[in-house]
Amino acid sequence: VQLQASGGGLVQAGGSLRLSCVLSGHTLSPYTLAWFRQAPGKEREFVAASPWSGTRTYYADSVKGRFTFSRENAKNTVYMQMNSLKPEDAAIYYCAAVAGPVRVKEKADYDYWGQGTLVTVSS
Repeated sequence: VQLQASGGGLVQAGGSLRLSCVLSGHTLSPYTLAWFRQAPGKEREFVAASPWSGTRTYYADSVKGRFTFSRENAKNTVYMQMNSLKPEDAAIYYCAAVAGPVRVKEKADYDYWGQGTLVTVSS
């Protein structure tokens, strides 16, 4: 399984970006998919996740109401629409995957990671 993230870039505060992550090597449906981010000098932190069951989507409190995670199994792709971006959202964003149920907010539980895509937010 490989993950390829894209869509990062430079945006002004208040702007929007849409990140994409393509999973290759397997169908998407059995996997829990997530986005994490890591700012310089900080730990990698949970942002959002969609469990393999598709029952609900989980978000970090800091992004609720601004970010929307979606998955398109037919395209083996997940997206994260990020609106009302703030300077504190600036980070490298990583998509992650693991087969089956996990503790969705725990980065140690994920087996596969993409290479990351950089999001820069200017104030």
